Amino acid sequence: MKTVVWFGFVLGALSAAGTVIVTRTGETATLQCQSYMRTLEWLRESEIVFSDRKYSRKVKTDLTQRSIVKQSNLVISNVKPADAGSFTCKSDGRIHQQTLVVVSVSADPSAELHPGSKVTLQCEVNGLSPSPTIQWQRPDGSPLAGPSQTVEPVALSDAGTWACKFTYGGEMYTQNLPIKVKEPVTTTTPPPVSSKNSKNDPKNPETPSTSAQPDLPNAAGQLLGLSWWMWVVIGVGCLVVVLLMVLVIVLCKRIKRRKRKLQMMKDGRQLLTPRQYCQCNCPAAAAKPQQGRRREKPSVPPLQPLLME
Repeated sequence: MKTVVWFGFVLGALSAAGTVIVTRTGETATLQCQSYMRTLEWLRESEIVFSDRKYSRKVKTDLTQRSIVKQSNLVISNVKPADAGSFTCKSDGRIHQQTLVVVSVSADPSAELHPGSKVTLQCEVNGLSPSPTIQWQRPDGSPLAGPSQTVEPVALSDAGTWACKFTYGGEMYTQNLPIKVKEPVTTTTPPPVSSKNSKNDPKNPETPSTSAQPDLPNAAGQLLGLSWWMWVVIGVGCLVVVLLMVLVIVLCKRIKRRKRKLQMMKDGRQLLTPRQYCQCNCPAAAAKPQQGRRREKPSVPPLQPLLME
């Protein structure tokens, strides 16, 4: 009898919850509703998210500012865990209920991991009551019970996709979380070359004495880590630079020599151009009287008035 009652209670809860929409934090969720002709209203629990009625009480909240209605569907952008819960759509008097489930999966630290380090995985499911059972699944498929898992030390086998799984209403839901592990840098060191002759070594009587000779061409072909053809290129480049410097020096000397020659020719011309004038102690010639010039009459003194006696 108790089993029947419990089964009926679960069916009633599922029918009341309606469709379950599962999304992750930061994503965009779309809640669908039937098309309407007269009135449309969206509610979260008892809070009005959208209503086209004139006299409805509309309160601006963070959820309403991030929600828009396209046709009859409610679109919520940048979903937050606080948005999870039961949503009701009233279209022309018809009621359709949906449950928005917001799943948050994270890794701390979230950057690329190194072998031997520590990482904590967290999975939170918001919007379901009672809370479902959560488990993690490793990349190799092995399960780990619990919403929080700590992996220490991290190995290369831990790299891959970790899955957070939970069950609700007889259906399994999964949210994936990729984990990257950086492979260690492997440095290969050459085997040590024995300086002793292998013939005199009693431990290796079968080893020929020329065992270290194949490495000689490589050692001779490389100097300071560079191969022979790179040294040839460097030598040719240095030779070209030296030739260019010599050419520049020769051109500069020729230009200076030409300028000096032109200056000497210019100075020689200036010495030949001035005339030699005779500077004698001869008396200067008398100035000739100017012809055609009228002599001026002597000025007549002004008449003085006669004094009357």
